[in-house]
Amino acid sequence: MAEAEAEGSVPVPSSVSVTVAHEHLLAGHRYLDVRTPEEFSQGHACEAINVPYMYRGASGMSKNPDFLEQVSSHFGQSDQILVGCKGGGRSLKATAQLLDAGFTGVKDVAGGYSAWTQNGLPTQQDS
Repeated sequence: MAEAEAEGSVPVPSSVSVTVAHEHLLAGHRYLDVRTPEEFSQGHACEAINVPYMYRGASGMSKNPDFLEQVSSHFGQSDQILVGCKGGGRSLKATAQLLDAGFTGVKDVAGGYSAWTQNGLPTQQDS
């Protein structure tokens, strides 16, 4: 175990299924949606907060340089945060970055918004 905690090691994010994530939301956890604003506006988990991990530009996707600062303006480092994206790739990277930055209560939502909607979980759209 000590090797995993060695200096310079990257914390390994833990993932929860969308059904467990929904149960956590009902229990007071908060949802951080790291998709682009365009994706988020088309639908998201109820009460989710959008802080894009990446932006879509003319040359493809690029990482949001202010991601940690923006997340910190919405969440405390000990908050219970569920991190989701469209399919799970960006949220896993975002969760790892948040853990590395000292956030302690973050979990990745496996399958992201795609799995969320496939399971019929509640969503909302921006008007």
